Amino acid sequence: MPTNQTREPIVAANWKMNTTPTEGTTLAREILAQHLPSTVQVVLCPPATSLTTVAQVVQGTAISIGAQHVYWETSGAFTGEISVSMLAGIASYVIVGHSERRRLFGETDRDVQLKTRAIHLAGLTPIVAVGESLDERDSGHTHTVIRRQVSSVFQALTPKEAGSSVIAYEPVWAIGTGRNASPDQAQDAIGWIRDTVAITHGSDVADRVRIQYGGSVTSDNCVDLLRRDGIDGALVGGASLDATHFATIVLAAT
Repeated sequence: MPTNQTREPIVAANWKMNTTPTEGTTLAREILAQHLPSTVQVVLCPPATSLTTVAQVVQGTAISIGAQHVYWETSGAFTGEISVSMLAGIASYVIVGHSERRRLFGETDRDVQLKTRAIHLAGLTPIVAVGESLDERDSGHTHTVIRRQVSSVFQALTPKEAGSSVIAYEPVWAIGTGRNASPDQAQDAIGWIRDTVAITHGSDVADRVRIQYGGSVTSDNCVDLLRRDGIDGALVGGASLDATHFATIVLAAT
């Protein structure tokens, strides 16, 4: 738990391109059966085809729903895209800027900025993912990359929007590789992210922003990571597809 007791820990399950609506319903029920602690905000982010069915399963509980992707335009000829208005009444959170979207689908810092603004204007909460590649880390550019990614988004937000956002530090080299950042590496990067928010909006706003760690988080390494000061939870990939493993990670965030 972070020393700042005003920041509620948040653990989000990014199911990525996994689970059919039926499988997602089953997994959501299995997660509900784990009796998760009430002191941690839990968010399930199923594929778009399962958003409605999973939302129905967790309706009336403390678990929130998040979308994995959104487009910044409100409507129009954008085949295959999802607008924030389509998520109204279903999702409360939206992941934006995930390294897989940046790397595989060419999303830019500007795209992430526009999507984040659209998410806020719709009254939803963005989970803004940032992080460096292995080459960038090895060449000593981690801080530069993080500062650019965070600044490009947060300079376009109001102080209220900035403070209510969630940031996920996800080193690209740790996504789906089984290789996670060490607790020291994660804490250093997250401290740099918070300092960057302070530059754009001041220390009071930076102190309110919840910053997660993401990148091969498992039930085995979660305690060492999530007990570090300043790490306010996790964005969990593969481990979130197992209800028991996911519950262990949520418990570690208390």
